[in-house]
Amino acid sequence: MERWIGRVVLVTGASAGIGAAISRRLVEAGMKVVGAARNEERLQALARELANKPGSFTPVKCDISKDDDVLSLFATIKQKFGGVDVCINNAGMSHNHSLLEGTTEEWREMLDINVVGLCLCTRESVASMRARQVDDGQIIHISSILGHRVSSNPGNHFYTATKFAVTALLEGMRQELRDAKSHIRIAAISPGIVETEFAPRMLKSEEAGKKIYMNRMCLKADDIASSVIHVLSAPPHVQIHDILIQPTEQV
Repeated sequence: MERWIGRVVLVTGASAGIGAAISRRLVEAGMKVVGAARNEERLQALARELANKPGSFTPVKCDISKDDDVLSLFATIKQKFGGVDVCINNAGMSHNHSLLEGTTEEWREMLDINVVGLCLCTRESVASMRARQVDDGQIIHISSILGHRVSSNPGNHFYTATKFAVTALLEGMRQELRDAKSHIRIAAISPGIVETEFAPRMLKSEEAGKKIYMNRMCLKADDIASSVIHVLSAPPHVQIHDILIQPTEQV
C-alpha cells in the first residue's frame, strides 16, 4: 500500500456500513479519502473520528442518483486535490418487492444509484486520471454475489438485475481500458450477506432487518474493506477482476 500514500480516493456511500469501513482503512493507510454520501451529518461525524489519522477524510454531500451532484463532486475534488487516483463505487440500495409487485419509481431509483451513478463516477474518474497522465489508477465496484446468481427470493430480483449489469460493466470497462493501452485497472468485490444497515433499509424496518442477520454468521463491513486493501496492494501488472466473498455458512 506504500505507493498509495498521499493519493486521492473517492468512496461513494461512505457515511455508513461498507463505505465507512473502507474509508477508515484507507485513511489509516495514509490516503486522502473523499467520502461522498447523502447523509452529511454522518459524514461529518466520520471526519471527526478520522481527524488525527495518517491520511485525511474530506466529506462531500452527494446524491449519486443525481447527475449534477456527481459532476459537482468531481469539480470539488479537482479544485481541492487535482483529481482522483482511485474510485470505489460502493453506493447501492435495494427495495424489497418482487418483479410482479415492484414500481417503476423503485426500479428507476435502483438503476440510477446501482448502475447509472456507478457508470458516471467511473467515467469521470477515468477522465480525471487520463487528463493527469495517471496510468496506475484503480476503479473498484462493490457489487454483490447476486451479480453472479439469481436467488429464490423474489424481493431481490430487480436488485439482482442491477448487479448483473455491474458484472457486465466491469468486463466492458476492462476491455475498453485495455484497448486504450491504459494501465488503469478495474475490479469488483462481490460479497454475500454482510451485516450492515442494508437489510433494515431494504425492509424499511430495523427489527425485520436485524432478523436477517441473527441466525447466521455474516460477513462484517471490515471484511470487505480488507478485500479493497488486497486489490490495491496487488502489483501494477496484476488484474484482480472480481472477488466473490461470502460467509462460510451462506447457502
